Amino acid sequence: MHKGLFRLLDEVNVVVKSRLDPGKVGLVIGGGSGHEPMFLEFIGEGFADAVCQGNIFAAPPPDVILAATKAADRGHGVLYVYGNYAGDNLNFDMAAEMAEMDGIRTATVRVMDDVASAPPERATDRRGIAGDFYVIKIAGAACDAGLDLDEVRRITEKAGNNTRTMGVALSPGTIPGISKPTFELPDDEIEIGMGLHGEPGVRRGPMEPADALVDNLIELIAADLPLKSGDEVCVLVNGFGSTTRMELLICMRRALERLDQLGIKVYDAQAGDYATCQEMAGASISLLRLDSELRRYYDHPAWSPAFSTRR
Repeated sequence: MHKGLFRLLDEVNVVVKSRLDPGKVGLVIGGGSGHEPMFLEFIGEGFADAVCQGNIFAAPPPDVILAATKAADRGHGVLYVYGNYAGDNLNFDMAAEMAEMDGIRTATVRVMDDVASAPPERATDRRGIAGDFYVIKIAGAACDAGLDLDEVRRITEKAGNNTRTMGVALSPGTIPGISKPTFELPDDEIEIGMGLHGEPGVRRGPMEPADALVDNLIELIAADLPLKSGDEVCVLVNGFGSTTRMELLICMRRALERLDQLGIKVYDAQAGDYATCQEMAGASISLLRLDSELRRYYDHPAWSPAFSTRR
């Protein structure tokens, strides 16, 4: 697939773009496998320069991250973007220290978009889920613009600070090779805020109509950002793995209706599988609040195996 565009490093689970334009900050992303297309397929023009993958639901080891860092570095430093999980935090921090000893400057942006995983006063404890996509997209555009590492980090952090996600699980996922599901959920129940690894959500209850579920997710996100009438957003409806496209589009239709009722302008809307768990049914909604700066970087043309745009 995509012959000639990417290369796999020897002996480590790292994919690198075959052609790296000189004079730019490098962008390395990564995390545990099992959530494809996140992170593996968000590499390409206007996206990441290198992706490092760990085992299923496990952070990539520091030496693997370091290999990705060296491959992506063009002498202007490397930005790390990844979800805010303890193992990823530890291993990327260790890799950053190792890179510094090798003369490579790094900076880090941890994505913390999952509203359900911690209250606002503990926002730095929140997980990174489907909102990773928006942050990676903005980071890739900032790198392409030829900005220095500090400025790339600033813009990427701004994207993260303006991204929120809420999800609802309809059935559990599985881990390849393990027969037991990641969590238990009766067929007639849902769980709001369930994590992709089976982390507990914020509310479990009986099945509800799609419109009611979407309204709940939108209102929780809008209150947390917070959004006000006249704000402009991008909308991402993400499937967890076994949710059909028709179901995702039903959710999108209601999300657009509800945002319009709230006076929120929608600049762009995407629906599909972005961050998944094998066999898990459900969906999440991510909103990226835009201003003129973030809109400019979001509009930057980009291509990856999982997503492309030509504005």
